[in-house]
Amino acid sequence: MKNSIIRALNRFDRALTLALEWICIALFASITLILSLNIFIRFVPLMSMHWFDEILELLYGALIFYGAAAVWVTHSHFSVGDWISKYLKSVRARFAYRLIVELFSLLFAVVFFKYAFDITLQTEEQTTAFAMSKKWLYACMPITGGIMVLYSLKNMYLELAKIANPALDIDLGREDLNH
Repeated sequence: MKNSIIRALNRFDRALTLALEWICIALFASITLILSLNIFIRFVPLMSMHWFDEILELLYGALIFYGAAAVWVTHSHFSVGDWISKYLKSVRARFAYRLIVELFSLLFAVVFFKYAFDITLQTEEQTTAFAMSKKWLYACMPITGGIMVLYSLKNMYLELAKIANPALDIDLGREDLNH
């Protein structure tokens, strides 16, 4: 039973990671295309690009936040490394230390999610060129914040399970997600 749950979670992790990667690729390609078009239009003025700034703002914001969620899920974000664990003699102490790190990550993600969700719901502004709600600009923040909260909770659960039973070999594919 446990193995089937772990396999299902691993499949979900891989699918989410793949979706986030493709979202980032599509956003980056769109940014590249729009920037290239803007350069071309400066030399060959075929049309107005009065919408350029607001679409670029939307794409860059989404790229940053979906990219952040992708590295959060895969533990690919930059860090100073785990240089403290080697000084902890007990295996349980190492897992407890990692649990504390995950707790701080969870606190950050919860605060980020809460404020991102609030700003998304409260904004009444519209963009100038397309008169679309700025909620669309902000929507990527609570979505990715929610992903970060869920994965922080998952990581904390794994660390708690390892504290309870250090011989437990549960990782839910943390390393498998990194390419």
